[in-house]
Amino acid sequence: MKLSKNYKKALELVDSTKVYSIEEACELVKKTSTVKFDATVDVSIRFNVDTTKADQQIRGTLILPNGNGKTKRICAITNKVEEAKAAGADFAGGKELLEKIQKENWFDFDVIVATPDMMGELGKMGRVLGPKGLMPNPKTGTVAVDIAKAISEIKLGKVEYRLDKDANMALTIGRVSFDTKKLVENLKALVATLLKVRPAAVKGTYIKNAVVHTTMGPSIKFSLE
Repeated sequence: MKLSKNYKKALELVDSTKVYSIEEACELVKKTSTVKFDATVDVSIRFNVDTTKADQQIRGTLILPNGNGKTKRICAITNKVEEAKAAGADFAGGKELLEKIQKENWFDFDVIVATPDMMGELGKMGRVLGPKGLMPNPKTGTVAVDIAKAISEIKLGKVEYRLDKDANMALTIGRVSFDTKKLVENLKALVATLLKVRPAAVKGTYIKNAVVHTTMGPSIKFSLE
């Protein structure tokens, strides 16, 4: 693949043999953006875990201190419609919204949150919502009695992290326009969370490789210490 001039210049800024500190990596990643738009700053991590074993699954949520620059459109499936809208839900309703999704193939939202009493209806739509990663789950805080709190946390920057089948994880922690300090705070919050949820069954090396990069930018290795 032929590299663009801008990408080559960005690549020259990165020492591929070095593992940077979080502060150094966040400062450098802003300088390596090669696109004209406000690129996302993404983290890619490879773990030394066996994803086929239940006790080595890594999945959960955290609130990034400064959000990640993405505004999520929230669809609340609940009978507490006014409460949900007041908290910031873009759409709120009950069975009528589920029918709209099913009959009109309507997906003008990024996440579904629901109150427990609606999970019976939502469960019937597993084949529709599951493949798109939209099925609410108590583990990710998208099923909650306090629907207003769940919505507010997502709007404040709550994100989900999870491994794919190959033990890789990818997450957006901000944008190039963010101050370096904000990127550092977000990345440190992510690292602290991942170290905290280390499965007890994992022996030796926990994380094989961790890099931060922008959209179409070069990868920068960083230390989790």
